[in-house]
Amino acid sequence: MDIISIIAGLLKGTKSLMEFEEQIKILMQKAFTQWVGEIFEELDKIIKQEKLEEGWVYCRSDNRNIQFLFGSVTFKRSLMHDKRGNSHYPLDEWLGLVPHQRYSPLVELKVAELASENTYREVADILKEWTAVSLSHTTVGNMVKHVGKTQAEADKALVEELEIAVSLPEGKKVDYLFSEADGVFVRGLKKKQSMEVHHAILYEGWETNGKRVSLRQPTVIMTTEDIQTFWDEVQATAANTYSLEKAQVITNSDGGAGYTAERFQTAFSQSEFPVLNQLDTYHVAQAIIRTFGGGKSEIKEQIRKSIRTHDLDQFTLYLDTHESTLTDKKALKKIKEFRSYILKNWDRIFDWRDRVKNVPEGARGLGAMESNQRHISFRMKKRGMHWSELGAEAMVKIKQGILKGTLREAYLKHRSRSERKQRNLKQSIRMSQLLKQPVRPSVGVKHGSVALHSSSSSAMGHLSKILELSF
Repeated sequence: MDIISIIAGLLKGTKSLMEFEEQIKILMQKAFTQWVGEIFEELDKIIKQEKLEEGWVYCRSDNRNIQFLFGSVTFKRSLMHDKRGNSHYPLDEWLGLVPHQRYSPLVELKVAELASENTYREVADILKEWTAVSLSHTTVGNMVKHVGKTQAEADKALVEELEIAVSLPEGKKVDYLFSEADGVFVRGLKKKQSMEVHHAILYEGWETNGKRVSLRQPTVIMTTEDIQTFWDEVQATAANTYSLEKAQVITNSDGGAGYTAERFQTAFSQSEFPVLNQLDTYHVAQAIIRTFGGGKSEIKEQIRKSIRTHDLDQFTLYLDTHESTLTDKKALKKIKEFRSYILKNWDRIFDWRDRVKNVPEGARGLGAMESNQRHISFRMKKRGMHWSELGAEAMVKIKQGILKGTLREAYLKHRSRSERKQRNLKQSIRMSQLLKQPVRPSVGVKHGSVALHSSSSSAMGHLSKILELSF
């Protein structure tokens, strides 16, 4: 019975369109898992023959099962020994399957992407509902660590390549580059343990779409590793993306440990101009609220005005006058800490637009970091979440890879077939001929008395045409 007759039989035998669709989903999963398994086995025969002609020795055939989004595929492949006696599964190597891998690369990647926005249990439930994949939340966590590690390794390689390079890469030339950096703490597994997620963002300016303003070409760097590793990754990312020799780099931070002006200067040292680093206005505003409380007050307005106009004498006068009226030790301590914070960063309190010539059209004040920190806080701080060191680093690297568009490339770097393997296989395999070979009948999918057989010439003919276009 061909595929059209089977579908017609399902339509007649079901009581509603919903039931029909559910049966079609099962039919598709069963059919394609069977066909893919048979194609893999035919490929194995061809590859085995090539290796025999090269002097390899056939040992035996072993079963393997891989879970794809469309279903679980079982197939046999040949174990062979090369001329040196080393063991290989040539089909596994050509497909890019590593030992003990149970899930396809796409499943692992999609699990990681889903986990960047959902809890591990939610990811398992979503996949079970919408795909043929069934896994535990523990397996989701292991996949997250595995995929996140590949992005971390790619970032490390970028740093190492820059260290040994004899010249800087040729990157995009820009007149201005903006960068902001800050940290956010997430809870560790141990009591009172926390980890800092170092977070930086690079961007070229702003874009306006109606009333909506967004950053132009934003690039993020995130890690829970030590602060030096973080800044090495910032520098490597900037150097591999931009040619900054003639660019004015403008930066913004709260001035805390690890995010000083000196750190920015080193990270963007390829620029001929000094890096401008301003104190983040959000943190100034927060410091004022912490010191003088919420709500309106005359002293707060006076302090704000003196900071905004950069009038140090007025700032000191207002603060001294207010301090003289206080007797509470906690209030006096807050005043002392506030004074120290502002005076330490006094030269960094400015609007960058007042310090550069030829301010770009549509230029805005800096302060995008706080809203961008939500990528971390919404996923990693909600509902009292706790993280292991490996889990936290993997998650921030996945978030980074998704935002930068590099996660898929980093993950698939060691999973793709080489150009040589692909070229050699194309020369020896015509997929249309492969699909014309007889295949064993299967038990297939049954609905009532309807059964699907992979020897259906119509269905396999269509599949042959599709695959022939790809090879």
